[in-house]
Amino acid sequence: MSQISAEDKLDYVKSKIGEYPNFPKEGILFRDIFGALTDPKACVYLRDLLVQYIKQNQPEVEVIVGLDSRGFLFNLLLATELGVGCAPIRKKGKLAGEVVAVEYQLEYGSDTFELQRAAIQPGQKVVIVDDLLATGGSLLAASQLVRKVGGVVLESLVVMELVDLDGRKKLDCKVHSLIKY
Repeated sequence: MSQISAEDKLDYVKSKIGEYPNFPKEGILFRDIFGALTDPKACVYLRDLLVQYIKQNQPEVEVIVGLDSRGFLFNLLLATELGVGCAPIRKKGKLAGEVVAVEYQLEYGSDTFELQRAAIQPGQKVVIVDDLLATGGSLLAASQLVRKVGGVVLESLVVMELVDLDGRKKLDCKVHSLIKY
């Protein structure tokens, strides 16, 4: 049986990502990762693509950090496949114990992300994962949080990037996106 190429896997995943015009408001084309996640083959291919990328580009990773909330769909999966730990970054007030916090800017207003201080040990190498890079605020806050507890951010990894929003320019770490719109 022939192997399916990474390019073919990526094309299949792309074909399953939903598009919803004028959501959540007029003029926005919402790209929905859940269309791909409800398809068993797309799930397997997405896992394969993400794991392969990390193995090839960040083999020294020790912790996969997932962002609230869609990043949680990937961080445990990737950590399990790679044999490393995982940690969540959550919205304010959702984590128990001692936490560190970073406020970040949204399109209209701000929000706060928190990370449990003990989730990452000083010097541990981290890959941050999320479904989407848009304006970059949440990924920037995540890298700041990881550094605040002494972690080393190797890279941020996202499934989709909305290139026109220039979020990549705000980031203070290497970033890789599987799909660019």
